[in-house]
Amino acid sequence: MPPLIVEILGWAGVVFYVLAYFLLSTGLLKASSPVFHLLNMAGAIGLIIDAWAHNDLPNLVVNSIWLTIGFCTLLFRRIRNTPA
Repeated sequence: MPPLIVEILGWAGVVFYVLAYFLLSTGLLKASSPVFHLLNMAGAIGLIIDAWAHNDLPNLVVNSIWLTIGFCTLLFRRIRNTPA
């Protein structure tokens, strides 16, 4: 992947993380909101790409965990809300 694209995706990840935290902190989003989790997942994806390109293993691991938590949260909520 071209370095410029990697940098853009990495910085986009930062923007998504900060936006999610800002919206949560100001009460515009709740922690239970799917949008909050999607913003965090988008942030994680951007930073995972950047970490992979820069061989930054600690950043890669923590953001992979963050992405997994967001994905599992949305998945479990969908399963619980699905009529049996």
